[in-house]
Amino acid sequence: MSVSQAEFRKALACFATGITVITLDSENEVHGMTANAFTSVSLDPMLVLVCVDQRARTHAHLHAKKRFGVNILAEDQRAISEYYARPTRTHDRAAEEAGAVFERTALGTPVLRGALAYLECRLHTAQDAGDHTIFIAEVEDVVVNEGNPLLFFESKYRKIGATVKAAPAPALLDRNSKQHHG
Repeated sequence: MSVSQAEFRKALACFATGITVITLDSENEVHGMTANAFTSVSLDPMLVLVCVDQRARTHAHLHAKKRFGVNILAEDQRAISEYYARPTRTHDRAAEEAGAVFERTALGTPVLRGALAYLECRLHTAQDAGDHTIFIAEVEDVVVNEGNPLLFFESKYRKIGATVKAAPAPALLDRNSKQHHG
């Protein structure tokens, strides 16, 4: 059975994700890209991974710099996600066009103001996988803020909804009652 790229994309769109902006410093300029292919890998050591298209401008910077930030976006940061998702752009208009304001860590890594959480990472390994590279990084610092995440589901931005209540346990059949099947 052969699966088309369109079918593959449609299936993956069923998986809800948070949205991150990967940031790094290159010659005192903030470089960034939107990524939702991000996840934790290990607690000991603390490792995360992000998958980056090999054609992305940030790809070469990640290999060269070896240090980057993962900014987990808050629900009011859609414009920032859209800005850093564009394939062609200059990074010097992020504040004017999307409201992205950055601070720096002690090591110079850009931190997005207002992000729900921030992880400062040092590259551990990189593995090519198809047209992407899987960057695995060790987490060296974290900052967590209050708020709700920006989500992506069915190729649309979403907000968190109501909490799903636990389903009641299936009732056990009373061994003494007669069961009728029909």
